[in-house]
Amino acid sequence: QVQPVESGGGLVQAGGSVRLACEVSGRTFSSQILGWFRQAPGKEREFVASITWSSSITYYADSVQGRFTISRDNAKNTVYLQMNSLKPEDTAVYYCNPVRFWWGDPIVPWGQGTQVTVSS
Repeated sequence: QVQPVESGGGLVQAGGSVRLACEVSGRTFSSQILGWFRQAPGKEREFVASITWSSSITYYADSVQGRFTISRDNAKNTVYLQMNSLKPEDTAVYYCNPVRFWWGDPIVPWGQGTQVTVSS
């Protein structure tokens, strides 16, 4: 079964940076929009960023605009999320998924995610 595998999370101080990676293997998703999402404790999973197959268009949640950068490598079936100027409110489990629309509608089951904890 196709499932994303996220990596790169950890504990970081406020103002620091982390780079997440997510590989979606098992089929070719080079033509799909790829998205990053996050879920904080006690909250719903929310959209963070997405990128079109050609990397020509990117979308960001207002809360991360200007601080996070999404990118992808279709040859590696991998999408990345560079997270800078991190804030405690960015603490969450981060997930990726190929999606049908820029804002979501995941195509495959969610993976385990990767935990990012930002200390103040």
